[in-house]
Amino acid sequence: MDVYDFPNLRKGESIAAQIWVSDADKKNQVISGWEVDPEQYGDSKTHFYVDWTTDLKDGCRNLGCLGFVPVNIATITPGDTLEPSTGKISLKIFKSKEDGDWWLHYGHDINNLNPVGYWPKSLLPNMPDHAGNIVWGGTAGSYNGQVSPPMGNGQWPRSNSAASFQNVQYVDFNGQGYDPPGYSLHAIETHRKCYQTGVFQLRVQGNMFHYGGPGGCTS
Repeated sequence: MDVYDFPNLRKGESIAAQIWVSDADKKNQVISGWEVDPEQYGDSKTHFYVDWTTDLKDGCRNLGCLGFVPVNIATITPGDTLEPSTGKISLKIFKSKEDGDWWLHYGHDINNLNPVGYWPKSLLPNMPDHAGNIVWGGTAGSYNGQVSPPMGNGQWPRSNSAASFQNVQYVDFNGQGYDPPGYSLHAIETHRKCYQTGVFQLRVQGNMFHYGGPGGCTS
């Protein structure tokens, strides 16, 4: 996913790009990506983050509670700042065949990924074998009544320079990536006047799509 910075974001505004992995009912969820959230971090820098929930009530972001377990050899820790020069980050979330836990790997391209940590299988009883739902995309929000900020880099996905997700893959039981079947993919747009998603493109050089928009919604 492309990484951007928004140094002028105000408290109450937030922008993120992430991957959600959940059961079919979306009660058990694990999430990772980047976000800008002055209310959460006390600044308007871009942060790498993780999140999880078991019933849409408990759980927490980053290391705010017992849940996600970081590994000592990780090159990044949830909550760390990402510089705009990072350009892109690559994430892989998968259920390990060896220990049954849900692992997160991070890097700057799909051929250079290293473990960040894992969500223990005991946290996610609704995903004992596999995920039922996977989402790649962006979010943007503000206090009700405030004008919402941009999503992605603020450009509509009709532009090739808009924010994008690239090398989009599913992961099989052996941890290997494969192309998602076209019939399994669906676009979700909750505020189409402010944000949209582009057409998913199956490409030899990496499956991808653009997303985003200038914002401006007030509800």
